[in-house]
Amino acid sequence: MNDANRKWWILTAMGGVIGIVLLDETIVGVALPTIQTELNISMLTSHWIINSYLLVFAGLVAAGGRLGDILGLRTLFTFGILLFGLASLACGFANSGIYLIIARAMQGVGAAIIFPASMAMITIVFPDEERGVALGIYGTIGTVFLALGPLVGGLVTGFMSWRWIFWINPPIILLIITLVLISWIDPPRGKTKERFDFAGTATLIGGVGLTVFAIMQGPDWGWLDPFVIVPLLAGIGLFGLFVTIELKIDQPLIDMALFKNSSFAACNFTVFTAQFTKIAVFIFGALYLQHTLGMSSLQAGIALVAGAAPSIPSGFIAGKIADRYGSRIPTLGGVFVVALSILWIGIAVHWESYLLLLPALLIWGAALPFLFVPPMRAIMNEVPLNKQGLAGGIVLCAQLLGGTVGMALCSTVFSSSQDYTGVFLMTAGLAIFLLILGYFKIEPSKAEKHGDAA
Repeated sequence: MNDANRKWWILTAMGGVIGIVLLDETIVGVALPTIQTELNISMLTSHWIINSYLLVFAGLVAAGGRLGDILGLRTLFTFGILLFGLASLACGFANSGIYLIIARAMQGVGAAIIFPASMAMITIVFPDEERGVALGIYGTIGTVFLALGPLVGGLVTGFMSWRWIFWINPPIILLIITLVLISWIDPPRGKTKERFDFAGTATLIGGVGLTVFAIMQGPDWGWLDPFVIVPLLAGIGLFGLFVTIELKIDQPLIDMALFKNSSFAACNFTVFTAQFTKIAVFIFGALYLQHTLGMSSLQAGIALVAGAAPSIPSGFIAGKIADRYGSRIPTLGGVFVVALSILWIGIAVHWESYLLLLPALLIWGAALPFLFVPPMRAIMNEVPLNKQGLAGGIVLCAQLLGGTVGMALCSTVFSSSQDYTGVFLMTAGLAIFLLILGYFKIEPSKAEKHGDAA
């Protein structure tokens, strides 16, 4: 197999990876009310079905990226995707909320291994001048799955069983494994012995887990409950300890020196915010359509396709624009449009009309890839080849933290107010803050400064 064919086989396989991960985000949101009823669980517990996956994913994704640099991508990737497939099967056999939450957490472990590896593989096989387009196609393939998620979730839940939303993963996984085994060859690694940061990994997982647990349970148990206050303070303390550890060791899980670059930091926050908005739209949007507008799971799935389908062509366009003009302009433009569309949704939900929501969903879906593709391109271009796994782990950690924190904060706002308006207005406020921050912190690349980004 020549190099030209090899890189496109890899891109296809990695598109499948991001696809199954995005599919599990949107497909579960539509099925959540049905799962809640069938397993006889509370709404808060049903939210943990989403967040157990996101929480473990976010806590381990940086470790997954680092392990790819240390152990090699081929073996680690194969192990991770097999684990994801087995966990998907287990989710479908769940007979209680606790069982399903645990199985979803195991899915998160597998996803934390394969997601950063997929980005590193694409970055390794595609040269700089093709990387933006490759990442755009990568995102577009994944977005096809994202767009199908609400529709497939509604169809499967309405006509078969919610269990099949997990059982559709294994056939896709078998295809991905075949493509990788045929086409991937690990690049030679340096002679320097790499060490894994166990202390950093443990403190990061503890910090994320305890903080999110406190935020999720606060509205239900009370913010002054010791079982909320103690985990919250402990989680914040572990975050501080994590930063201290990372600054002192030679081979950290997350290289804090990278965040001295304002563009690197701001682009990671952009990806964080993008994932936050996805949770608001696809999870709480699905709940709003079913609980407030009275739609069935199938109707809600069809309705949410409007928010996902525009991302399919938009992802490719975002990559082309970023390669031609650099990352700053398309990123800031995308943030501006996303902020306006989420604000529109926040106001429109008060009137309980899907027709008022539809234009905002279409605009949001078209703009969202500009918060992923150009920033990811900028981030991956900031680091050398031997740290692509590390950079992929960081950006995906930011993305998953956006989902985890988004789920926790949106659940908190909704539990406190029982009003969807507050959920979307809070999300719009975050996007507006990002727009201001990004304007001052996302710097043009050298090529952009000289007007020759193409």
